[in-house]
Amino acid sequence: MILETINIPADLRRLPLLQLPQLCDELRHFIIEQCAQTPGHLGSSLGVVELTVALHYVFQTPDDRIVWDVGHQAYAHKILTGRRERFHTNRQFGGISGFPNIHESEYDAFSTGHSSTSISAALGLSVASCLKKQERNVVAVIGDGAMTGGLAFEGLNNATINPNNLLIVLNDNQMAIDPIEGGMSKFLSSIHTSKTYNHLRHHLYQMMHRVHLIDESGRKKLIRFSNSLKSIHASDRNNIFEGLNIRYFGPVDGHDVLNLVQVFQELKNHKGPKVLHILTKKGKGFAPAEREVTTWHAPGQFDPLTGLRIKKNNENEPPLFQTVFGETLLELARENDKIVGITPAMPSGCSMNIMMKAMPNRVFDVGIAEGHAVTFSAGLAKEGLVPFCNIYSSFMQRAYDNVIHDVALQQLPVVLCLDRAGLVGSDGATHQGAFDLAYFRCVPNLTVAAPMNEHELRDMMYTAQQYRQGPFAIRYPRGKGVLVDWRNEMHEMAIGKAVMLKDGVSAAVLSLGTLGNTATNAIGLVEQNHPEITITHYNMRFLKPLDTDAIDAACCHHKLIFTVEDGTILGGFGSAVAEYVSEYHAGIKVVRLGLPDTFVEHGTQAELFHMLGLDAEGMAATFLKHIKM
Repeated sequence: MILETINIPADLRRLPLLQLPQLCDELRHFIIEQCAQTPGHLGSSLGVVELTVALHYVFQTPDDRIVWDVGHQAYAHKILTGRRERFHTNRQFGGISGFPNIHESEYDAFSTGHSSTSISAALGLSVASCLKKQERNVVAVIGDGAMTGGLAFEGLNNATINPNNLLIVLNDNQMAIDPIEGGMSKFLSSIHTSKTYNHLRHHLYQMMHRVHLIDESGRKKLIRFSNSLKSIHASDRNNIFEGLNIRYFGPVDGHDVLNLVQVFQELKNHKGPKVLHILTKKGKGFAPAEREVTTWHAPGQFDPLTGLRIKKNNENEPPLFQTVFGETLLELARENDKIVGITPAMPSGCSMNIMMKAMPNRVFDVGIAEGHAVTFSAGLAKEGLVPFCNIYSSFMQRAYDNVIHDVALQQLPVVLCLDRAGLVGSDGATHQGAFDLAYFRCVPNLTVAAPMNEHELRDMMYTAQQYRQGPFAIRYPRGKGVLVDWRNEMHEMAIGKAVMLKDGVSAAVLSLGTLGNTATNAIGLVEQNHPEITITHYNMRFLKPLDTDAIDAACCHHKLIFTVEDGTILGGFGSAVAEYVSEYHAGIKVVRLGLPDTFVEHGTQAELFHMLGLDAEGMAATFLKHIKM
């Protein structure tokens, strides 16, 4: 086994070139075996095995830098950089991260988790090296899906401004999680069809450069001349990269490791920014993952021999919150022809694919472009449509200015649906939906709601489609809900009004969102073990507008108030309650329970809630501690 001899990339670079194909086979088999037992991002990592081996074989990592866009395809990279023995802990509580992390390894040149950051980050690394007069190669590996993100274009636009030695590897597999939509995908397809043309142009330049018949100025003239030959060749458009004065090479086969090594060795000698366009297949080497790319992006546990996924018996269990959202959106859209759906490249992830299948003309996948998704939704709302814009909570951070400037400022009735709010689990710190309550709370004209269960989610969606006074945000968590019988008859909800779930005398708990179910269980534990204690519980349902009548009532009858939320403790729901109480109810003690002022790492949701004292037992202990004081 060659792989067992590779502990760091220096070991890899000692191998004879002809052993690399065997190493790739072993590496791919190792990833399949590991992900079968410890679920993770399988398809994307299988697609870049040869690329990863070639990069570490040619470049002197960690001195040379590799920045992986998103980073969920970096499993082979982690295995080759000293983490093979610990790879079974991938995405597990206390184990290695599922994404590159600068605190985990010197070979992880930049921490990633969100899309489209690699070019900007790698450009910064490369310019810094030039300023420090260090001879260093910097490589950004970006997928064609991530190339639809606005930040990627900003990085490309800036790449020739300052001296640098940046290589951008464009990994083109025609996929993000779902098939890619938009002009970039069509442009890359046009380059595929003109493969001979691009090779001819590249080799012509190489030959003329070697015999000193052409210099950099001549190269640009050759590009302009070759681009003018539209009428006699299938390539009918200019190359966007060359148009930005970034040298373009390719496309080349991303699964031919020997050729990739040769290409990288050649490109090491080219100074300045350049793009290598490689063609790969997501899920390469594992037939089920090649056939069903979206399913095998992150398939969960499976049998590595048969490819059969190990599914848990979900009978008589609540559905995923995202499924309830998707089914409800379609239900509402059938009754309201003004409803449209918008998603930034996550139709299956947020279950908007349900409406997309039934009403393809009323759902828009805008690519990995959260800011555009929000402003596009604003334009739709301005013309009288009812856009449901679904963006994961941690990805909504990227569209914050658009929410403020393009939606809230104009009081446009966009429905902002924040999936994966709160703790998401094994994706870790880059994906935890910790901040949306805090960053939305301060935005004028914005209603912010959080359902305690699926019935409330449906009622909030029903209410939001009719609300025309401004934007309406609904946040809900990742994972299963709490109700098996979730398909209720929907009703309009009173905006900004809480519901008292239980009355008591010892203290009051004010909860927001699904963590209120845990609070209910915690109250039950306290009262079961301490019959002398009874606790009032309010399901607040809205962060904004805040139900101050409910807070007033709680303060009139109790000297101790607990707030419960699955958002950051700084600036969120608990802060809103504490600010109001301090102003209008002096002497009332407010104890806030929520996410701490730190980035919460990966683990199961249950493990993380337990660690933070936000499971039923932890909450009960906190309640009892302060009540007994």
